[in-house]
Amino acid sequence: MAWTPLESNPEVMNKFLCRLGVPDKWQIVDVLSLDKDMLGLIPTPTLALILLFPSSEKYEKLKQEQEAKILEKGQNVSSKVYYLKQKVSNSCGSVALVHSVANNQDEIQLGDGFLKQFLEDTKSMDPEERGAVFESNSTFAAAHQDLAVEGQTEVPSDDNPPIHHFVAFIHKDGEIYELDGRKAFPINHGSTTPETFVEDAGKVMMEIMKNDPDNIAFTVCALAAKTD
Repeated sequence: MAWTPLESNPEVMNKFLCRLGVPDKWQIVDVLSLDKDMLGLIPTPTLALILLFPSSEKYEKLKQEQEAKILEKGQNVSSKVYYLKQKVSNSCGSVALVHSVANNQDEIQLGDGFLKQFLEDTKSMDPEERGAVFESNSTFAAAHQDLAVEGQTEVPSDDNPPIHHFVAFIHKDGEIYELDGRKAFPINHGSTTPETFVEDAGKVMMEIMKNDPDNIAFTVCALAAKTD
């Protein structure tokens, strides 16, 4: 099973958030640079950052090495982190948005709708079970598809598959988590605070970009408060 990929387009992603029941006081905005001064221009509070990056052989190799290292040494993951496994090809954009919203329900007062019901139904499940429920949820699929085709990029064909991947970064219980539905588990990237989250997450994303210096096709956006 494969969906049409979302593009990193705030207008499209905000329509999707609306379909999910996210109040319009929250919005997706472009992050133009990871420079500290530019990060300071993002509206506050900022609840999540989303990185769109090239999914290359180098990325797959680094992913395997990272997972093996964590399995060997272990890591702390807060029980409050909501994480689901991505089981549908090209659904990473929707998964990243769900991760961004689900882990900020204390700030985002979700309206009644299918995301609120989905999170309620899956809150006691493990990531694999959540992924399976997400995969079979026709409402998610329809919402994703409706908005994916609104994007300005060409819909990929079997001969020209998408090569980009969305990952969410959130702050939970004083630590930064990378939530990538294609990884084995959430990745704890160390301590942070609500005040320093954007800068700290920016440093993590810079390190990810340095791992693939030949590629410049990285895009960042933020889930943040809407400015008047």
